[in-house]
Amino acid sequence: MAVDELDTRILRLMIEQPRTSVREYARVLGIARGTLQARIDRLERDGVITGTGPVLSPAALGHPVLAFVHIEVTQGHLDEVGDALAAVPEIVEAFSITGGGDLLTRVVARDNGHLEDVIQRLINLPGVVRTRTEMALRERVPHRMLPLVESVGRGTRAAR
Repeated sequence: MAVDELDTRILRLMIEQPRTSVREYARVLGIARGTLQARIDRLERDGVITGTGPVLSPAALGHPVLAFVHIEVTQGHLDEVGDALAAVPEIVEAFSITGGGDLLTRVVARDNGHLEDVIQRLINLPGVVRTRTEMALRERVPHRMLPLVESVGRGTRAAR
């Protein structure tokens, strides 16, 4: 899906000012509201925009500990373990990976003891062979998409 310069400007506004109305976005961009809405609809349909809800802080929800848990799975049980992970509320993301393990999970916890309890729950899932945990100390680059959006937008200008 090609993201052009106008799409980039739209996405930038949506990232930087997420609570602004479509009418206000159109005014700021100097385009018709219908044009803007058609662009947003296309970006959603093409999977570029995947959500519009609030971004929540696990720490503010009482879960300041962040760890990445690598999970090694018995061959043939990846889907089963992946489904079981979805039932663990402290797992906020899980990915199939290559390298040292089969799954990589992002886990949040109230404290180190709670993290240990979560890891023990993971170890006891049928199909889990072993886990390896890495604790996050400090976030150095928060989750962001704007630099990528701008890079993609520049790429389409350069291709012309």
